[in-house]
Amino acid sequence: MLRPALVLFAALTLVCGVLYPVVVTGIGKLAFPDQAAGSLIVKDGKVVGSRLIGQEFSDPKYFWGRVSATSPMPYNATSSGGSNFGPSNPALMDEIKGRIAALKAADPGNTKAIPVDLVTSSGSGLDPEISLAAAYYQADRVARERKVSVDAVRGEINAHQMVRYFGFFGEPRVNVLELNLALDKLAK
Repeated sequence: MLRPALVLFAALTLVCGVLYPVVVTGIGKLAFPDQAAGSLIVKDGKVVGSRLIGQEFSDPKYFWGRVSATSPMPYNATSSGGSNFGPSNPALMDEIKGRIAALKAADPGNTKAIPVDLVTSSGSGLDPEISLAAAYYQADRVARERKVSVDAVRGEINAHQMVRYFGFFGEPRVNVLELNLALDKLAK
């Protein structure tokens, strides 16, 4: 009785624990090489981030992304998940008020309506993208801090705009890390 059980255990371990992962990984690397490698962004031969996971930017010369709901550190992929704060939860309102205060302190002359994605976190807490409205809201501050024209900053936003998936899913958006790296190149 013990021998058939051990043979079955070894066979299933080989198939499910070795062969299946190797085949799926191989197919992923062939069909989607960039995504299977983590969609890494390389600058000067050094990995500076991923297109798939947001990064924290607090310097006013950079575009700021969505709020990260991960803890104890922002954009921690091992803690991915939303905050689970409902709309009536006072903690959510406190978080939003804090983010609004930070945005107003960084750009006190900006009287435009603040886009919702700048004050709320995404479902994963790791969102690397912001809406075009959120990018345009920050354009004046970024241009002023970098001492470049607003038109140049808006041009970079437009150049890095990503369209809707399949032409109708989602909203046009921009990857915050890629936009900030492009602006760093612009300054050189």
